[in-house]
Amino acid sequence: MTLEQAGKDRELSPLRAVAGASIGQTDCSRWAEERLEKGAEMGQETGPEPEGTGSSGGGRRSEMSAFLKRLWVILLIVGLAWLAWTLKFVLLLVFGAVLLAIIIRIGAGALHDRLKMPGKMAFLVTVLVIFGVPLFALWSFGAQIAEQSDQIAQAVPEAIAQVRQMLASTGIGGITDAGLGDALPDSQVYSSISGLLFTTADALTNLVIVITGGIYLAASPTLYKLGFLKLVPPGSRSMADMTLSEMGTALGLWLKGRLLAMLLVGILTGVGLWLIGVPSYLALALLAGLLEFVPFIGPIIAAIPAILLAFLGGPGDALLVAALFLLVQQLEGNVITPIIQHHAVDLPPALLIFAVLGFGALFGIVGVILAAPLTVVLFIMVKRLYVREYLHTATVIPGTEHDDDGAETREMQV
Repeated sequence: MTLEQAGKDRELSPLRAVAGASIGQTDCSRWAEERLEKGAEMGQETGPEPEGTGSSGGGRRSEMSAFLKRLWVILLIVGLAWLAWTLKFVLLLVFGAVLLAIIIRIGAGALHDRLKMPGKMAFLVTVLVIFGVPLFALWSFGAQIAEQSDQIAQAVPEAIAQVRQMLASTGIGGITDAGLGDALPDSQVYSSISGLLFTTADALTNLVIVITGGIYLAASPTLYKLGFLKLVPPGSRSMADMTLSEMGTALGLWLKGRLLAMLLVGILTGVGLWLIGVPSYLALALLAGLLEFVPFIGPIIAAIPAILLAFLGGPGDALLVAALFLLVQQLEGNVITPIIQHHAVDLPPALLIFAVLGFGALFGIVGVILAAPLTVVLFIMVKRLYVREYLHTATVIPGTEHDDDGAETREMQV
């Protein structure tokens, strides 16, 4: 090698070193990338990370959070159910106030629609009529009704004694006499019937509460309805609003039919007792009309004092009175109610019988009195929330003209 070539090699050696270093870095980068790709492929082949890693821990925490939420909801439902059962009597009074408010709104709506009366004036007139007419009747006939009620209280023990004598003459008096002696003592018959209700002070207090609450609810129904809907989750408010409206419509239809039936039954009973010559017919007719509100049991209770009083005139009068009550109930069940319920709500008889027994067992005499309207509410809730929304099955709701499939129907006869 010449001196000139050696000098050139020395000049080029730093450049070769730099180039070699660059090539080495490139090879290292390629090697690192290949290792990362292989690692990713191995990770995909081996599947998810084992337990104890961060992602698995997050999943377990979310599952625990969901479990705690479900537990909280269950505890809340149980707590609300316990609170409702504890306050059941208060809730029944609230329901009674709602029924009164619906009656007031029905009357006010009729005056507003037919007579074009302003809303507030229609409300005031309806309240005056609903409470003024009974007060006027009490002022006009109160003394007579009180006198007849006292006559009933005094005559029933004597009538029971005559029933015992008549049964004793037939040879079965021993059995029935013991039963009547245990179940209906002479001096306690009327007080036992009255004892099915509240004491006088409690009854008056509860009546004032129901009347006051009903008037306030009827005066501003939208206020209380919106207040209730605010307690419902936003996603369910539309359905809750629709359900409340349908329950109100159904209760209104049922109440209109029941009040008209009560009026007709009272008139027919009073006229029949007057023709037969039964004493205290006015008080007995009033009792029959009021107890018509309670299905099945009410007419039976109303017939008992009338039949017992008729025994004072002889067994023939008693049979006539029993036949009268039977005839009135047949007319009510087969003529009056079908005509009325054509545009109202008619509950299936079997359902109503068991509802009266069930609510009576749960809530006592108040449950028996309110069994029918409570059944209407529960029936509408089941049809709307369960049959329609959960099962997605077409069914007709009282007061609506179309079912889920759009087929036109008349107002529902449940």
